[in-house]
Amino acid sequence: MCLGCKEMKPKKELIRVVKNQEGEISIDFKGKKPGRGAYICNSIECFHKARKGKRLERAFSQAISEEIYDQIKDELEKQDE
Repeated sequence: MCLGCKEMKPKKELIRVVKNQEGEISIDFKGKKPGRGAYICNSIECFHKARKGKRLERAFSQAISEEIYDQIKDELEKQDE
């Protein structure tokens, strides 16, 4: 389920953000990294909704760095080109 629009979608249509056992947050483009995952649509609108509502922070129960948000935003902007 996308954290932005709250719609159920196939995993291949979503970007996975993962928290590993050490508590590090990263983007998982292949969907294979171990850890707790949260998903956002390949849509800049869903990204903004998730960021504004601090939905990634809630999903992982910790603060998310600006670097992670910037990586997600950059990836979404690349796909829009």
